[in-house]
Amino acid sequence: MFSSSFAHRIALSSLFPNDGVGMEEPINIGFLAPLTGPVSSWGLPGLHGCQLWAEWLNRAGGLLVGGRRYPLRILPYDCGYDPQSALEGARHLVLSEKVKLLMMLGGDTFTPLRSFLMQNRVLTSTLLPSDLSPDTPYLIAPSEVHPVYNVTGVDWLAANEPQRRRVAMCSQRDALGLPSTATYRAAFDAADLAIVKDIQYRPEDTDIAAIVQPMLDARPDILCWCTSYTPAVHAMTEYAFERGFTGRILSCTLDNYPRLIERTSAGFMEGTVFQFPDFDDPELARKAFFFNRPSAFFEEYNARYPGAWSAVSWEYVAILEIWHAAVERVASVSPVSVLTTMKQMQPVTHAFGPARWWGESLFGIDNALIGDWPVVQIREGKARIAAFRSIPEWLEKHEDKLREQMRAEGQLWQQRIELGSAPTHLIAREAMD
Repeated sequence: MFSSSFAHRIALSSLFPNDGVGMEEPINIGFLAPLTGPVSSWGLPGLHGCQLWAEWLNRAGGLLVGGRRYPLRILPYDCGYDPQSALEGARHLVLSEKVKLLMMLGGDTFTPLRSFLMQNRVLTSTLLPSDLSPDTPYLIAPSEVHPVYNVTGVDWLAANEPQRRRVAMCSQRDALGLPSTATYRAAFDAADLAIVKDIQYRPEDTDIAAIVQPMLDARPDILCWCTSYTPAVHAMTEYAFERGFTGRILSCTLDNYPRLIERTSAGFMEGTVFQFPDFDDPELARKAFFFNRPSAFFEEYNARYPGAWSAVSWEYVAILEIWHAAVERVASVSPVSVLTTMKQMQPVTHAFGPARWWGESLFGIDNALIGDWPVVQIREGKARIAAFRSIPEWLEKHEDKLREQMRAEGQLWQQRIELGSAPTHLIAREAMD
């Protein structure tokens, strides 16, 4: 295990001469994601983060492989979340550019690439763990394991606000919403919280009142948006505010929460619980974290790309950190060697500290990383980490509940293979005016 990230070593490298002069040919990393179009917010912020990360690495001398330093080059390919464009991009990046790691959003853009990438042993990463199955041995989900980390928010809320016992929940019926619904149901069951309303809506539904009003009519203490898309999260939260809801809001994501505070009130949003911190959070400076300078990354990112920060901004970068640690350890960029090294590094340091490989019970293969995950709460108008909770500890006690709920929604890997993968009809992460 590596106790410090390359960002920490960058800080030290400024004290010594830069030995990057005359570096070898660059090592290429492929970034295959939507960079334009309606779902570019799932890809473009991540590309920005990766480019910033690569700049930091190259200023520090580049990638050290077997005693030599190589510059790292991020090669973007805009697939626009179109399967055919994704296949063309993968062929170009793998066959022509010889990328050593292919980073993808996943979902519908991964499905047509599956055979090509696995047959060519291309080390590939996804942000959508539902892409994992036993026939994807070179596909990894090391950054976030959606939606399993959501159990931590429920667990913390039940322990810290035990007076809130009644939950009304909703999510869209698609490849993101269904596993999220199953996970939240399992977490509420484990915490002995009563679900008084459970609504599944179509991703294209825009009648917010038809979704939220029945939830409010059930008189909940908690409104849970599960993994609804950001535009829906904002619209539903504003509706609850307008109708005078006084309980707690729980959501997987809360991108652009300052906008929500402006449109509702600081008092209404106070205490809202979700799962993704800002990187200037003081708690991250005290955590074994993949950046030892998270606040510097957050500050520089926001200076370059104002208003663009979201979970996507750092999730791809977290993958690069893990890949970088394995490359330096094995002294090779061979995808098979790097993957083998990744799997042998126990524990691996992922975004929020030590983690281990897991996933066979849900995905048929242990190619996802789980560890601690932050529970984030709005406090005085700012997202702040309330606590870190252990996903492995929760699974040790309640994994059977999670499997039961996943099976009920047809989300176990065997079911998804038998029925065929449901389309992941992603929409923009941003809430639009």
